[in-house]
Amino acid sequence: MKRVLIVLTVLLTVQFAYAQTEAARKAVESAEAASQDAKKAVKVKTWLKLADAYMDAYDAPTRNILLNTPRVQLQYMMGSEQPESRETVTIDNLPYVKESYSNKDLYFDANDNLVLVDVTKPIFEDALAGALAAYVKAYEVDVKKSKEKDVVEGIEAVSRKYFTDGMNKYMIGDMKTAGVLLGKAADASETAPLSKVDTTALYNAGYVAWAQQDYTTAKGYFERCLEAEYYYDNGETFAKLADVYMNLGEKEKAVTVLEKGFSEFPQSQSILIGLINYYLESGENADRLFVLIDEAKKNEPDNVSLYYVEGNIYKELGNYEKAVECYYRCAEVNPEYDFGFYGAGTLYYDRALALSEQASQELDDNKYMELVKEFEQSLLNAIDPFEKAFAVSKNDQLKLNVAEYLKNIYYRFSSVEDKYMEGYKKYDAIVKSGKVN
Repeated sequence: MKRVLIVLTVLLTVQFAYAQTEAARKAVESAEAASQDAKKAVKVKTWLKLADAYMDAYDAPTRNILLNTPRVQLQYMMGSEQPESRETVTIDNLPYVKESYSNKDLYFDANDNLVLVDVTKPIFEDALAGALAAYVKAYEVDVKKSKEKDVVEGIEAVSRKYFTDGMNKYMIGDMKTAGVLLGKAADASETAPLSKVDTTALYNAGYVAWAQQDYTTAKGYFERCLEAEYYYDNGETFAKLADVYMNLGEKEKAVTVLEKGFSEFPQSQSILIGLINYYLESGENADRLFVLIDEAKKNEPDNVSLYYVEGNIYKELGNYEKAVECYYRCAEVNPEYDFGFYGAGTLYYDRALALSEQASQELDDNKYMELVKEFEQSLLNAIDPFEKAFAVSKNDQLKLNVAEYLKNIYYRFSSVEDKYMEGYKKYDAIVKSGKVN
């Protein structure tokens, strides 16, 4: 008898789920029919009812599903609804269990908790678009604006759901759909009467388009970001938009955006590299970079990062002597600024590696020996700035990085003089222990 009851329960649950889907579908169809009636179409409640019906249809496939729910508990909440397949997938280098149902995919993390839901067969292809259109119409016929608050909340919910779906699609690698949904989230948010610029949605929509090399689409979103004065992390919007302009052949716009970005975020490596690449590739006077730096210094004479940036520019241009001079100048402006010394040390160290590689390919013995001497001298030159960086830095991770560099350098010369062997032992012990004090 138990077996029969279980079978009946399964059938009833499946029928109930089907009934819910059909009810949601019919509710939309009924509300749509009402909106076509001339008398009802002038009433606010007609359009709000239609919007609610579309939102309900959107939610129906995931109604009993809550994020962060353990899989065992979720199975109980979903009743007899069982996955058609199960597989392990990798998202952002992490393993997830993907369970596929007839109308959705569920993703569980290493702790077996639900972290992502992707509806693969919605009741309506774009229920959110239907809801948004209904909210807009409700606002239009609401002469007294008595339901404006409800409309604003509804449009905000549409935008939020578009954004969540877009980020979910991005997570699972469906970049094309992600970009479309994130763009819809941004557009919905700007719809009256909500009329709010969702800069996060705009930037992400632009980023996804940029990542797919859809530069025309990315251009629109990033331009809207700048109009809203949303520059993202360290002015990245300027760098991305400039790259878009470059790829679209709009080089004058690109350099204008980069220079504006540089004036706002002179410490941004993305913007700086963009400017350097532009002036190097265009063949124009690279001194323009130093004009920009000097202008920034006038506005912020105590901004030590400007001297560091100037050093980076000289380094990229191959003027290592001037680069080191700028890096050391940082300490004069701020004696506790460790990145200046660190920049000088890494310049010498990287230069040594480049010389070593060059020497390994040199067949002429005399030239080979000259390159080896240059290599060794560059390594020795790195000691002073690295030692100074280690002494002034209060960042344990940076100190450990410096210790790794110094350990390698001192080891190279440990058989030459005792002081180098002592240096090697000191920094080798620090690296092995992971402790800088």
